[in-house]
Amino acid sequence: MIEGVHFRLGEGLATPAEVGRRALAGALSDISAMGADAGQAYVVLGLPGGFGEEQALALVRAAAGLAAEAGASIAGGDVVAAPVLTVAVTVVGWAEREQDLVLRTGALAGDLVGVTGRLGGSAAGLAVMSGRAPLTPATRPALERARNPPLRIREGRALARAGAHAMIDLSDGLAGDAAHIGRASGACLHIELSGLPLGEGVAEVAAHTGEAPWQLAAAGGEDYELCFCVAPTAAPEAERAVSALGATAVSWVGEVRAGPPGANLSVDGVDQPLMMGFEHRW
Repeated sequence: MIEGVHFRLGEGLATPAEVGRRALAGALSDISAMGADAGQAYVVLGLPGGFGEEQALALVRAAAGLAAEAGASIAGGDVVAAPVLTVAVTVVGWAEREQDLVLRTGALAGDLVGVTGRLGGSAAGLAVMSGRAPLTPATRPALERARNPPLRIREGRALARAGAHAMIDLSDGLAGDAAHIGRASGACLHIELSGLPLGEGVAEVAAHTGEAPWQLAAAGGEDYELCFCVAPTAAPEAERAVSALGATAVSWVGEVRAGPPGANLSVDGVDQPLMMGFEHRW
C-alpha cells in the first residue's frame, strides 16, 4: 500500500497505526478467501524523510496486534528509505489438506451467492475523505469503516467447512470480484443489486454524491468482506457457521447460472452495466 494511492496521512485521514492495520488486513483478506489459517507475515516498510521512529513503531505495533488477532506472526521483513510511505505485506496461509482450500474455480449452476457483512462503507468513507460528501454524524461510520476494515479469517474457515464451492475477498468491489469467480468457474453469477446489504452511512453519503447506494456497494473496493458460492442445501449451515462467530452475518445476493462466464448485475430485474476497475486512490 502506497501513500497517495491506498491511503493519505493526516488529520481526518489516516494515522500510522491505521495504515499498518489496513496493510496487513488487505493481505490477510486473501488468506481468508481461501478458508486457510494465517501463518507468517513479512512486512517491508519504505519510509520517507520526516516519518519518525515513533510513527514507524505505531504502524508496526498495530500490524502486530492484528496479526495476533488472526493467529499469525510477523516473522520478518525489511526497512528501506522511500520517496513516500510504502507498506508491502506478504502473508503465508496454511491448510491441513489441499482439498480444504476454497478457490475461485468451483462455482456451480444453481449455487446461491452470498456475502459477509455490509458493503460500500469503504467507498463511502473515501467520498467523505475526498470532500465529495461532508463529515456528519450520519456519514462518520463510513469513514471509520474505511480506516478499519474487518478481519474475516474465522468466517473464511467456517464457510470452507460449511461447503463453499468458490470464494473471493471483496477488495475491488462486488461487481468485479463476482465476475472473477464467474470467469474462473465458467459460469455466470447473477447479482440483484437492490438487495445488497449496505454499510452504515452509505445511503447518507450516496445522497450527497448523487449515486445510488448500491453503486457504492457494488463498485467500491476495499470492503474486505467475502463473496462465496454454496449449494442451496448448504446455505443454512453457512448462515449458522458465520453467525455463531458473533462478528457478522451472511446475506444472499444472487445465484449462479449457466451462461457467459462472468457476472450479470440487475436492479429489480433491469440489467446494469458491469462496474469494474475500482481505483485505490485516497
